[in-house]
Amino acid sequence: MENRTARLTVLIDPDKKKLFDEICAAKDLTPSQVVRQLIRQYIVDNAGNRELPEWLISNVGR
Repeated sequence: MENRTARLTVLIDPDKKKLFDEICAAKDLTPSQVVRQLIRQYIVDNAGNRELPEWLISNVGR
């Protein structure tokens, strides 16, 4: 299971942030949920030969 104790700070253009927030809200998702999903997908797509835990692989939709 994921451990949500690390913090990631991202600087983003205010206009992009506003649009991102609006789209997330329209899909009933928080921006954090969307960013976590994007990170999981990126890891799976770019892990190369690394062995990934099952909980990570099973939570990524393709």
